[in-house]
Amino acid sequence: MPHFEVQIHEEALGGEDSPVAGQLVKELTEAALTVYPESFRELVGVELFGVPRGRWGAGGKVTDELSPIVTLRSREGLFHHPDFVGAPTRLISAITDAVVAVLGESVRDRVTVRLVGIPAGRSGVGGELV
Repeated sequence: MPHFEVQIHEEALGGEDSPVAGQLVKELTEAALTVYPESFRELVGVELFGVPRGRWGAGGKVTDELSPIVTLRSREGLFHHPDFVGAPTRLISAITDAVVAVLGESVRDRVTVRLVGIPAGRSGVGGELV
């Protein structure tokens, strides 16, 4: 199951009425579906972690500059499966574009995307090894 974790400034997510969180969930799901089939839609998970002001740093200094970090965790095989040729490159591009679609072009150069592969036999669902 593809699972996104997004670390971002809390303020960028907006308040309860802000559409930003919902837009990020939607756009990241669509980004995954640029590589994987539509049948994966229900398997894509997205978690948004807001980092409070004053707890984000770059270059040895605390900064308010918006620099989202997106981690996509999935079974290792999905990144190298022959049905999904070029998956890592395509995913990094689509994920970056998804974040930019929501937060604006000014963040493009600061979006970090990490693809983390989980080896076979090291994940489970419902108490069962999958």
